[in-house]
Amino acid sequence: IYCAHLAADVIFTLKADNAIGATLIGRAYLPVGELLKGEEIDRWLEICDDNREPVGESKIHVKLQYFGVEKDRNWARGVRSVKFPGVPYTFFSQRQGCNVRLYQDAHVPDNFIPKIPLADGKNYEPARCWEDIFDAISNAQHLIYITGWSVHTEITLIRDTNRPKPGGDVTLGELLKRKASEGVRVLMLVWDDRTSVGLLKRDGLMATHDEETANYFQGTDVHCVLCPRNPDDSGSIVQDLQISTMFTHHQKIVCVDDALPSQGSEQRRILSFVGGIDLCDGRYDTQYHSLFRTLDTVHHDDFHQPNFATASITKGGPREPWHDIHSRLEGPIAWDVLYNFEQRWRKQGGKDLLVQLRDLSDIIIPPSPVMFPEDRDTWNVQLFRSIDGGAAFGFPDTPEEAARAGLVSGKDQIIDRSIQDAYINAIRRAKDFIYIENQYFLGSSYCWKPEGIKPEEIGALHVIPKELSLKIVSKIEAGERFTVYVVVPMWPEGMPESASVQAILDWQRRTMEMMYTDITQALEAKGIEANPKEYLTFFCLGNR
Repeated sequence: IYCAHLAADVIFTLKADNAIGATLIGRAYLPVGELLKGEEIDRWLEICDDNREPVGESKIHVKLQYFGVEKDRNWARGVRSVKFPGVPYTFFSQRQGCNVRLYQDAHVPDNFIPKIPLADGKNYEPARCWEDIFDAISNAQHLIYITGWSVHTEITLIRDTNRPKPGGDVTLGELLKRKASEGVRVLMLVWDDRTSVGLLKRDGLMATHDEETANYFQGTDVHCVLCPRNPDDSGSIVQDLQISTMFTHHQKIVCVDDALPSQGSEQRRILSFVGGIDLCDGRYDTQYHSLFRTLDTVHHDDFHQPNFATASITKGGPREPWHDIHSRLEGPIAWDVLYNFEQRWRKQGGKDLLVQLRDLSDIIIPPSPVMFPEDRDTWNVQLFRSIDGGAAFGFPDTPEEAARAGLVSGKDQIIDRSIQDAYINAIRRAKDFIYIENQYFLGSSYCWKPEGIKPEEIGALHVIPKELSLKIVSKIEAGERFTVYVVVPMWPEGMPESASVQAILDWQRRTMEMMYTDITQALEAKGIEANPKEYLTFFCLGNR
């Protein structure tokens, strides 16, 4: 358990498992001062009521030990060698001998500038995400697996007139139907926006086209499943309703079988794409992020602007620019992405339509390195995710088994939260700086000032912002230079005056305030006259 909290006690809360809500039984308290000694604590604690009076003779047995970050031999030392083992205690371990292709935005035009020199004297050669995905889908012979927050059938992946491809004018929907008719198993898991039904507008509050996509493939050989955020078995009725209507599936994955690079071989491999770019409207963009110039060309049939109610293509825009990253994975890591899809399909996909790869073992090679260890282009890669037993098949049932599998548990709930663990490990290893891009930046609400709110009711409990501010504080105390750079949009997608966007902006402000308070206090304690923005700085990207 990673901690970044200010606390007097470690509190163990016991509740009765009710269908509606949970009744408090009592709490047990362990003074933090005892824990900070670093010795293992193995004892019985009294269970107390709200007045910290014992509840009869009830007790709870606890066993725990605290390890400070300064005792971690990797603290602030970066990744020192290829022997770095990866993030520990995770479901997926680090894979060696992989190849990775990174993408900046959905497309890169040929005239992309500036030229970026590499260590070997060559210039960086940018890759093109949607071109590669088009090729991968087009060349698949056995399977195409897709997950998405949104998948829109009417988009085209190939739009650059300077880089045409045969058949590139086909829509994504038609391409997938064609591949399925050729005998390729095409399976899709698309988030089911529960607001896109009934009295609400058909495309839902989030305009994900989920109902349109499902209807488009109905009666075809493409198997498209609308997949809600199903709660697991641990929540109350109220919690289950909140999860199914307010939370989303956010994985953006494409898995295909692909030809081996060596010519002449009929064997095939697994190729996976994973990252932040959905296959939907509004995502095609280049590094120019034009607001107006492309409305008559690549965005003529793909105008996306959910931030201003009066904006439209007939009025001349502006469109919403879109910046994100993605990746293509080869080698053992591509199989981890595939296994993640299989877990999700077995939980929410319905019919068992997954391709039985063991029956194709003579055609599709098993997980194996695709690069030699001494090759300068080889990658060690680890897959992280945020998912629970309500969406992934095969999670263990007991806390002990969950811990051995790199998962965490609580109230009959098994969770893979390795994304947070990866963030924490990266922050704690950082030596000189940290750079973050995200549509949202809020969290560690347990340390927000309670002005006008009750922070305990917000629920943004993850520790990332506090880990960042404590990292900066440690560097100030050590007399070392360190800066965290954070890039966020001016506001997250949506009408800026809406209640949801305003709430997010308020929580974002409170997060920043908490972090700058930590930094200011650390500077004052060291007698350093410096602007806290030299240690933590936020940027908003913009275009005109």
